[in-house]
Amino acid sequence: MSLLPVARRVAPRCNLARAFASKTPFAAPTASVYRVFDRAAKRTQKDRAASRDGGERSRTVEYVRDEVADRMMERLLDIKRRFDTIVDLGSGSGHFSKLLEPDKTRKVIMIDSSGQTLNRDPDDDFEVQLERVQGDEEDLLGILPRNSQEAIVSCLSLHWVNDLPGTLVQIRETLKPDGLFLGAMFGGDTLFELRSALQLAEVDREGGISPHVSPMTDTKDMSNLLGRAGFTLLTVDTDEVRVGYPSMWELIEDLKDMGEGNAIVGRRHFLHRDTLAAASAIYQELHGNKDGSIPATFQVIYMIGWKPSPTQPKPLERGSAQTSLKDVL
Repeated sequence: MSLLPVARRVAPRCNLARAFASKTPFAAPTASVYRVFDRAAKRTQKDRAASRDGGERSRTVEYVRDEVADRMMERLLDIKRRFDTIVDLGSGSGHFSKLLEPDKTRKVIMIDSSGQTLNRDPDDDFEVQLERVQGDEEDLLGILPRNSQEAIVSCLSLHWVNDLPGTLVQIRETLKPDGLFLGAMFGGDTLFELRSALQLAEVDREGGISPHVSPMTDTKDMSNLLGRAGFTLLTVDTDEVRVGYPSMWELIEDLKDMGEGNAIVGRRHFLHRDTLAAASAIYQELHGNKDGSIPATFQVIYMIGWKPSPTQPKPLERGSAQTSLKDVL
């Protein structure tokens, strides 16, 4: 169980308030990547979720993705540039792409590993020209040529990537000089309530713990990872989304409906009913709201980076200032 529950039975309340290391900057991705996630299992989970009830069940649990897509769009609109084509990497059903308008881009290329998710919604839901490509986010250079794209965005997809530094390098390689990367991914504090409840319940009932919530990147690591991948003019900030649920059971059910179940390699495929019952009680006791509902917190890391170009503004050399700070103050 990891990531992205949305309460269907209670109106959500939104209070918006895997550390990897890459030793060699600008290095191309290698074949020997440590596998944290089972990518085939994740693709199957997303396919099944998008197929249930003709996609209607998955549409009811998209509040967080839609909220984050809105906030990403605000950041894109702050960039006073029109792009001929934008690539939506790990697009899902197009939460971000549906917000694009012709005054910002002519065309969007949606790339996702799940064909069912990618093709769930009709072209009429989009305002710009659309191209859908089924492909793996970890093999971007196998889908698009180098130096070919003006802008690449990624809305809540990179948390399932095994080689995050390598994927960032591929994104930078795919961009044209002065090309834009705009992304959002879940941070390390996401679902801390669920994680702590499950761990305490497993220790109490089974004498140990196993991973049920995905490892995620800490906020402080993202600037370093983007810099090592070769991006410049970096902007990284965080936000939080809190959603209310009737209980932990609805949260778990919504995780399944979103295709966001546990896909960690070596994961346990089931939890004993009494362990889950204990986790639900612990969740309520430690984090419950006064009205009997429970909160779930999603930490979102937003990032902007640009591929280096000679035309980009450069900082002045140290000591070259013509005005004294003393005179300004």
